[in-house]
Amino acid sequence: MATRKKILTHLDAAGLPSMVDVSGKAVTARAATAECRVRFPKEVAAQLHASGLRSAKGGIVDTAIIAGTLAVKRTHELIPFCHPLPIDGCRIVIAWDGDSALKIECTVRTTHRTGVEMEALTGATVAALTVYDMCKALSHRIVIGPARLLGKRGGKSDFGEAR
Repeated sequence: MATRKKILTHLDAAGLPSMVDVSGKAVTARAATAECRVRFPKEVAAQLHASGLRSAKGGIVDTAIIAGTLAVKRTHELIPFCHPLPIDGCRIVIAWDGDSALKIECTVRTTHRTGVEMEALTGATVAALTVYDMCKALSHRIVIGPARLLGKRGGKSDFGEAR
């Protein structure tokens, strides 16, 4: 089997930035799942556990889910060469990962000519930024990351596990 040389898709033949033309691609069901972690200093994590993840600004998890969902829908406004996509579904799950970190997982679905990896990554990271914003009064030693794509389905190839 011949190996296909990988190329940067957002450059045209002259090497200039360009949006990928997806008009010739088939419309298929596509999904992607991304995750991001937010790590807290131990004393901050203990305080958040005790408060039920509520802050003076409100419910931390609820607000992060709303912010991440809004970000998914606006990814094309934030990332220059992303196509505006109809979002068929978006699910953000936030749960403790050990005693001092939150794991944020974002799954996005569409039926279109291009995938939703960037939307899933944007949703997970904006949700993480929202957690930081809501908790920064407790500490500026909160760490966001890593953020990564867990999987995608649809299009030319599948990768990892899209839930």
